[in-house]
Parts: sequence; structure tokens; C-alpha cells
Amino acid sequence: MFSVINRYMYDIYAKNVNLGVVAKQGFLIGFIVLLFVFSLFSDEFLQSRNVMTVISQAAIIGVIAIGVTFVIVGGNLDLSVGSMLSFGAVLVADLHDKIGAYPAIACMMMALLVIGSVNGFLVAYLKLNSLIVTLGMLSVIQGMTLIYTSGKNVDITAQDTSVFDFINKGTVFDIPVPIILFILLGLAMEILLKGTVFGRKLFATGGNPKAVLFSGINSAKVVFSTYLLSAFTTGCASILIASRVMGAQNTVGQGYELVVLAGVILGGASLLGGSGSIIKTILGVLVLKFLQNGLLLLGFQYYIQWVVTWVVIIFAVWLDIAVTRRKVLLD
Repeated sequence: MFSVINRYMYDIYAKNVNLGVVAKQGFLIGFIVLLFVFSLFSDEFLQSRNVMTVISQAAIIGVIAIGVTFVIVGGNLDLSVGSMLSFGAVLVADLHDKIGAYPAIACMMMALLVIGSVNGFLVAYLKLNSLIVTLGMLSVIQGMTLIYTSGKNVDITAQDTSVFDFINKGTVFDIPVPIILFILLGLAMEILLKGTVFGRKLFATGGNPKAVLFSGINSAKVVFSTYLLSAFTTGCASILIASRVMGAQNTVGQGYELVVLAGVILGGASLLGGSGSIIKTILGVLVLKFLQNGLLLLGFQYYIQWVVTWVVIIFAVWLDIAVTRRKVLLD
């Protein structure tokens, strides 16, 4: 059956229908269709309050996905972001009561950057497989988080919570602060990825590592930097999630790494490296969140939401791999 489907895709490609464009832009068409279909069955779906709530919820996953996009464009993976989110959230919440909001944020960021640098060093300079490295780091950080909290959750109890209150409840022109931070970070990172020398080196590193060896690009330094960016954006997400609940559970980020990866792939980034876009990653995350929200409003149970979500994700991964293979064959 799959061979028949693959053959059908090849025929489409051979007839000069640019399947690559479909794979990379089709999700945007799908997103619009998704909004239209759910709006037909639920009056609440496109109400401004519901839309703002969904985007606010998407901001946490989206901010992490922005950093992970750099890693994937470089041809690697980062599966440790979920555990880093848990560790960062409990660390910033715990330190908030002890040393204040700003020092707590600074300490948490430094801790996550150290973790990111370890990931980056092992992958970029020791040439270890990024899947194995970050999967191992996932377990290490989970253990560190449980040891740090003694298995308990952390609550912010200090009286001065003005910074976290502003992040959680503040608005600018009636737009929630998490959404504004999400958009600003996304735009800044899109410029970094598409408009700088670093971005061009990153696309070259992920797209054609062999050619990079002869071009004088320090690919190890570029890959190392992507893990620092991933750790930085995960730190930003840790602040958002700690602000939302004024504390943190020690397992709050569990499973986030797969959802983040799904959002990046739905946004058109290739797992083989060399392609990706921050704006499309953000759209990919929004597709996931609006899909889950629409199913929720239609009364589907939680586990059915996840089944549907992962069917969509698996299709996106299969499409990416199929298109890449066809390109290789046709070249």
C-alpha cells in the first residue's frame, strides 16, 4: 500500500507539480481549512477570547520551538528541552522567594545555558549523535530536577511578584504579554536565521556538511551556538510557565520535547537539516494548538485529541521524508 502511495507521489512530481511546495506550504492551507471547519461546528472557536487563550497557551511551546528550529536546521535534534523546561521552571520559582525575581531569572538562564553548552560540546566538537546525547541529557535533567525539589512541587509565596504578575496577567493594547513576547522573540529569531551571516552558515551546515568542510565555515561553532539558542528560548518558556501558575511542578515539561518537535516539523523544517523557518514553526505550533482546542470544543476526549494530533504529525514527517527522497532520485 505504501509503495503505491509513494509511486503516486512520484507521478505527481514527475508531472511538474512541485510537491516540495505542497509539503512546505500545504500546512498553511490546512491551517485555514482547519479554522474554517471548526468554526462551522463551534461558535466559540473563533471568538477573540478563545483565540487569545489558545495563542497564549501556544506561546510556551512556540518559544521553545523557535530555539529548536535552529538545532534542526543545523541537522541535529534536541530532545532535552522538556526536561530543561521542568528544571528551569522549578529553579526560577524556587529562587524567586530566596533572592528576588531578576536574580532568579539570571541564575536560571545561566544554568540552562550551561546545560545547552554541554549538549553543544558533545554534539559539535565530540561529534556524538545528537539523538543519543539529548536523550541522555533528558534523563539526567529529570533526575536533577527531582533531586533539587525532593520530588515536591514549588510554589511562589513571596509578596513581591510584580514581574511574574505582569508577565502572566499584563496586557499591551489588550494583547496578553505572553503573546507579545512570543511574537517579538519570533521576529528577532527569524531575522537571525534568515538575515545574518550566522543564519547562512547554519543553512549550509545542515544542508551540505561535506561542502562546508571545504568552505572554511566553522561548523562546530555554528552547531554549538544552536544548542545555546535552544537553551535560551527554553529559559524564556520557563519564565512564562512559572508566571502562569506562580510556581512549577517538577514534571511540568514532561513530553514537551515531542510536541515541540512536531510543531517544528509541521512548520516545514526538515529532520535532515538545511531547511526551516521561524515564522512557519510558529504557524506549525498554532496548527497543533488550534487542532487540540477545536477537538476539545467539539467534545472529543483527551486521548482522542492526542491520537488525531499524532496522526497529523506522522503524516507530516512521512511527507517530508518522501519529498526529500524523491528530490534525491530526480537530482
